Amino acid sequence: MSGTTTGPAGRGDQRRPGGTGIRRPQRLAPHELFAQKLLAVLSGERPVHWMLGLTVGDAYEQLVRLAPRTPFRTRGVRPVVRSCRANPPALGIVEAAACIAAGEQVRAMAFRLERGADLRWRCAAVELGDERVPAQRGADRAGARA
Repeated sequence: MSGTTTGPAGRGDQRRPGGTGIRRPQRLAPHELFAQKLLAVLSGERPVHWMLGLTVGDAYEQLVRLAPRTPFRTRGVRPVVRSCRANPPALGIVEAAACIAAGEQVRAMAFRLERGADLRWRCAAVELGDERVPAQRGADRAGARA
């Protein structure tokens, strides 16, 4: 038998006993999913109208004003959601803050989600941090904590 295997000799597949061998994508919490969607619009990857049914109140107009500037568009490095935290101030409301990273740059994005009568979450507000702050490297982080 050639190659490396982790199972018993003669066994062709690499699955472990007791598992299905199928990996399902991890289900994102609503605030994490919306962070991804907002990033797609604000980086120019998706058009603003993609968020039409996913917004309520002034949020769509906020996106219409922000999106043409593509505040999260970068050259060569695709921006990603580094972290996203949520705070539910009331039932059916989530206020979230996300760190968006692209290479050395890290920016903040805050948004509010509201759950409608149909139990679907919709974005009600979006705000972006105005300042670009360079990401700290491993050695810099240790010094910053001291």
